[in-house]
Amino acid sequence: MTRPALTSTDRTRPAGRPVGIPPQAPSGHGPAASSPTVSRADVDAARWPDVARVPSSGPLRTAVARYLVGGALNRLDLTRPAGGSTRSGAYAPHRAAGVTGPNGLSGFAGPVLTLHDPEAFHRRIARHGLIGFGESYMAGEWDSDDLPGALSLLAEHVDELVPAPLRKLRGLWVSARPSADRNTRAGARDNIQRHYDLSNDLFTAFLDPTLTYSAALFTVFPARFESLEAAQHRKIDRLLDLARVGEGTRLLEIGTGWGELALRAAARGARVTTLTLSSEQAALARERVEAAGLSDRVDVQLRDYRDVEGQYDAVVSVEMIEAVGSEYWSSYFTALRRALAPGGRIALQAITMGHQQMLHTAATHTWISKYVFPGGLIPSRTAIAEHSAAAGLRTVSDEGYGPHYAETLRLWRERFAAQRSTVTALGMDTVFQRMWEFYLAYSEAGFRSRYLDVRQLLLTEGTRS
Repeated sequence: MTRPALTSTDRTRPAGRPVGIPPQAPSGHGPAASSPTVSRADVDAARWPDVARVPSSGPLRTAVARYLVGGALNRLDLTRPAGGSTRSGAYAPHRAAGVTGPNGLSGFAGPVLTLHDPEAFHRRIARHGLIGFGESYMAGEWDSDDLPGALSLLAEHVDELVPAPLRKLRGLWVSARPSADRNTRAGARDNIQRHYDLSNDLFTAFLDPTLTYSAALFTVFPARFESLEAAQHRKIDRLLDLARVGEGTRLLEIGTGWGELALRAAARGARVTTLTLSSEQAALARERVEAAGLSDRVDVQLRDYRDVEGQYDAVVSVEMIEAVGSEYWSSYFTALRRALAPGGRIALQAITMGHQQMLHTAATHTWISKYVFPGGLIPSRTAIAEHSAAAGLRTVSDEGYGPHYAETLRLWRERFAAQRSTVTALGMDTVFQRMWEFYLAYSEAGFRSRYLDVRQLLLTEGTRS
């Protein structure tokens, strides 16, 4: 077994599987459950209009997409089973002598990607790029026997998939972010509610008993679901330790979740004010606080971070900055600084990406922003450093543990698949389930490929590191 560790260096992404990251299906977990099947004819067009309808795309544009996609997949260890129509633009499968790939396909190396409707697949990509790629999966037009593995390969080689001369034409298949997704006060409330107010029961179905929806911190890889609760407490405790939360600490939490961090801080003797824009989360968090007998120590408020009042000895914010939007990062760090009492400490947990990738993504409407996190943007470490310093804050420590997030997401994804009947009973149709599984696998792939990282930072007053 691999014993994971926090890292403080900003490592580059290697070409192969990163050292220390567990394989996609660790021994003892078994193969991942296959995704639910769906026919485009059965897609609810009122609920999923862009999934039900294959977009129009001219023959030349579709041919270019077929050429680019085919070339990209043929350069990777990503294979397509033999057979199918010769009109599909089928990709020549990579074969390895003596290798039996997933699903018992002799001679295949790497994840297998199967196109069920090649024409629709290429038309969607031709018209909408990666949004079309995700919508094609939601529509059941392609599948993979190892979805996170396939997406990890794509993420590892994302800079190589489109020939350099054609990258200047990316405006032909990417869209600008909708102005309606801006995180004004009203917009932020709507964006948060579109994700977190889906259903508390939905999140309960795949999260551990702490209902913590952020990266855990494990002691051993591969992790098991039974270890997730302790791993989440380990992560929370480390953040509280960074902020020196203890008896009598006045703690502000920006981003309540379902209340586990507030409960854990209150159990240390802190007095906690915790802010959220999700009415569903606030209601359940208050129930949990009352059930724990800590109502005198925890105040759950439906409040925007920009409207925070008072000063606090410690501020903790876990994976909240990603929902703020780059336009408001200055406001976010200014609010943190304003809330900090003299000598106070700020502990942050943040997902990060490379600075150039962030700049390319900032104005782009992506599949994630369309279907999962409207208005959100993952910052770079550079962006965090610049905006926090401008607000008068100093970075004291900054440590990363991206592989732990990959494991967290794997456990959520496997749990979600195992709870499919429960999710269906909640009214979530097959398209939603494929969307959610794609989101979890897509995110897992980002961390496995080192395209994404997750950091824990300690900030204090001052601007010099």
